Amino acid sequence: MGKKEIKYSQAVDELNQILADLEAERIDVDQVSVKVKKAVELIKLCRERIENTEMEVKTIVKEFEKEQ
Repeated sequence: MGKKEIKYSQAVDELNQILADLEAERIDVDQVSVKVKKAVELIKLCRERIENTEMEVKTIVKEFEKEQ
């Protein structure tokens, strides 16, 4: 996989930009489906990051509670 890993904040920023462009009708009709597909990919990435972070935090808290 040669894709560069995108940070959560970058994904959110890009999603916001796509949304703003769609709302302002700055995207050519030929590019709408491309932008929507990209937005879906970014949303999936964000959800995955949130879920992974939530699991990590739960594990950390559980380990902390065991030490108490």
